[in-house]
Amino acid sequence: MQKIHNEIRRVDTEILAAVRQQSNSGTKAKEDLAAATCAVEELMYKIREIKTKAEQSETMVQEICRDIKKLDFAKKHITTTITALHRLTMLVSAVEQLQVMASKRQYKEAAAQLEAVNQLCSHFEAYRDIPKITELREKFKNIKQILKSHVFSDFSSLGTGKETEETNLLQHLSDACLVVDALEPSVREELVNNFCSRELTSYEQIFEGAELAKLDKTERRYAWIKRRIRTNEEIWKIFPLPWHVPYRLCIQFCKKTRKQLEEILNNMKEKPDVGTLLLALQRTLEFEDELAEKFGGGAQGKETGNDIEEIGRGETGQNVSDIRKKYEKKLAAHQENGSEEKKGNKELSAPGAGFNFRGIVSSCFEPHLTVYIELEEKTLMENLEKLVQEETWDIEEGSQNNVLSSSMQLFLIIKRSLKRCSALTKNQTLFNLFKVFQRILKAYATKLFARLPKGGTGIVAAATGMDGQIKTSDRDERVICYIVNSAEYCHKTAGELAESISKIIEPNFADTVDMSEVQDEFSAVITKSLVTLVHGLETKFDAEMAAMTRVPWATLENVGDQSEYVNGINMILTSSIPVLGGLLSPLYFQFFLDKLASSLGPRFYANIFKCKQISETGAQQMLLDTQAVKTILLEIPTLGRQTSGAASYSKFVSREMSKAEALLKVILSPIDSVADTYRALLPEGTPMEFQRILELKGLKKADQQTILDDFNKHGPGITQPSITPQMVAVAQPAPSHAIASLMPSSASIGLIASREDVLTRAAALGRGAATTGFKRFLALTEAAKDRKDGPFRKLFNP
Repeated sequence: MQKIHNEIRRVDTEILAAVRQQSNSGTKAKEDLAAATCAVEELMYKIREIKTKAEQSETMVQEICRDIKKLDFAKKHITTTITALHRLTMLVSAVEQLQVMASKRQYKEAAAQLEAVNQLCSHFEAYRDIPKITELREKFKNIKQILKSHVFSDFSSLGTGKETEETNLLQHLSDACLVVDALEPSVREELVNNFCSRELTSYEQIFEGAELAKLDKTERRYAWIKRRIRTNEEIWKIFPLPWHVPYRLCIQFCKKTRKQLEEILNNMKEKPDVGTLLLALQRTLEFEDELAEKFGGGAQGKETGNDIEEIGRGETGQNVSDIRKKYEKKLAAHQENGSEEKKGNKELSAPGAGFNFRGIVSSCFEPHLTVYIELEEKTLMENLEKLVQEETWDIEEGSQNNVLSSSMQLFLIIKRSLKRCSALTKNQTLFNLFKVFQRILKAYATKLFARLPKGGTGIVAAATGMDGQIKTSDRDERVICYIVNSAEYCHKTAGELAESISKIIEPNFADTVDMSEVQDEFSAVITKSLVTLVHGLETKFDAEMAAMTRVPWATLENVGDQSEYVNGINMILTSSIPVLGGLLSPLYFQFFLDKLASSLGPRFYANIFKCKQISETGAQQMLLDTQAVKTILLEIPTLGRQTSGAASYSKFVSREMSKAEALLKVILSPIDSVADTYRALLPEGTPMEFQRILELKGLKKADQQTILDDFNKHGPGITQPSITPQMVAVAQPAPSHAIASLMPSSASIGLIASREDVLTRAAALGRGAATTGFKRFLALTEAAKDRKDGPFRKLFNP
């Protein structure tokens, strides 16, 4: 208690001291606040005092400078007035001097004086309303009109022969050009146009006459203007280079020439002679090129030629370095042309914008070139007929691409025709020629199509069952391969041809250049050729298929090696496939194999039904033969030395031949379970097919009817089968010699009481059957969607 009392007293003492200290602090804070307030008020007073003094100082400065500003403005106005009066004096003097020079035709001095007066007049733009300035401007305008009339009058004597009599006339006219430059640009334009019109007056008179107004005299027109330019070259040097007088003269000449040629062509009563027309066009194009090189620069046609040369070359035999060198060469040529063009533009006498001389005259020939296109088409068609007639349908020794010579020769002829036409025009006529190329190539595709071996036709063929069958010899097979390769070459080269034409033709036609129809024609030839090849092999198989039906399957006593008809099939394929594999490309060889497998598999399946009766031993032998045929088909890619698509082909063959295997397993099944086995292995089967199977098994009509009634009652397929996962283990491929050991014994027949046993036993009958059956059952189950957790799903779900 004593300790607590002491603690209480100590705390009270501290509290008392704190209260006292706080009381003292509050008093001091109030004193500090009062002091700060006084200081702020004193500061505000001083600021107001400074501001007042500043306003007084500003007023004092303005009073001092008021007179100085007045004097400054007065000085500025006096200076402007003196300058204006001085310039006015100069302008009056210059106009008077210019009037004297104009009256005396002192062109050189007048040109300089004109420049000076123009500059002085620009200073008086703001004083237009002042009478004196208006008077001077009107006087100056009249003087310029006088100078213009004098210059035009003097230039009218140019070309009349006076320049040879008066030695100073050319110098006088050269000085007059300086005056024209000092006048408005419209004066120069008018003078040049008058001069060009006067120069071409004699041209119009000469070539509008009946004698020279003919198409075959076109070359003389260009000779006339070239001679005129060459003769007057020295005289025309009086014109300044920026006036481009020869350039302007050539433009007017071309326009007049085009007009006259159009009249000549339109007034012709008959179609023009092709030779005369093309010669006139050729000379016109040459003249346009000369003008373009002289005034516009640039070389046209090099890249066009290169594009055409690339047609049909192909790059299949080129390596990477060859391709790189080709494109490096193209790039270098493009850069060289660009540098030459830039260099040439600096030295051109034509305006920077340039005038495109190409086509200015030659375009008038365009509507009349149909006769040329008709001639080209006639020539191309004759060459095509000749090439097809001379075609040997064979390939020379050492040839790498296995393409018929007529294909390559045809495109060489087309390239030459394209070169001829592109040198003449790149407009509608070239597009019309492109249409001709389409017709020629379609005609060639028809020729290739017609060369394919045909099946038997007529009453005899229909009566003997040979209608549509195609017999092919070894040479026929090689020819078909050559046709496939040639059609592929034409398909590719036709695309390159269209691409080259679209590059060189005018842009408004480029989008319509399309070879897809022609390429479709050659694609159809390729497809028909490969189908013909398959049909030819099918025809070779006829004898072996017939031999298969003649085998006494019902009386075979034991299972031996593969039958003779299998050896025959093997011999046919062994003799044909290596040749076809060596001639066809991998893509088309794969297509051929797929067609062959899709044809031979169903045919083998259907051929089983053509047999009379098949015993159990016969079915075992036939199953062995089926495995042998399947093995032969699977070895075809290796035989043809093309294994790129072997994996997909193997699956295809296995799928097609598995149907025949499944059919034989149904025939092998016991009588009491044959319906269930058929529905399990061939769920898409029909009652008629099932009845034929019963006939193959040797059942009598009465026995067949009972089984058929039961089969029809349950439907053609199994809807909800139930199998055990252990069946997968039985589905491993079995060797052919083990087929007999896998066949059920007579004791096991009675144990087959359920569909699960049927499927298990069927799966053990041969290679791949169980897997095929599983997939079919799974497809049925997924389609039905009746049981989501059925036994089929347990087989495939983890």
